[in-house]
Amino acid sequence: MSMNEIEDKIRELRQLQALIEEAQAEAEAIKDAVKAQMGDSEELRAGEYKVTWKPVTSVRLDAAALRKALPDVAARFTRETTTRRFCVA
Repeated sequence: MSMNEIEDKIRELRQLQALIEEAQAEAEAIKDAVKAQMGDSEELRAGEYKVTWKPVTSVRLDAAALRKALPDVAARFTRETTTRRFCVA
């Protein structure tokens, strides 16, 4: 690919990313409106649709607290990973 083709692809990528962000913001606004309508209800039926908004409880490891309380144990179970981050500026 030539530099001009790469530049065109990056321009197209930026436009698509902007569309995605716009669509995601719109989707979040719709979700917020439905949640506001639901209030404290966990379920809503609207025609063919069933919407649920229920509390979910999860248990997760607090890595920062573990490192503070037992740094040697945390070090034994910590591993370093490397990834490549793609960024267009």
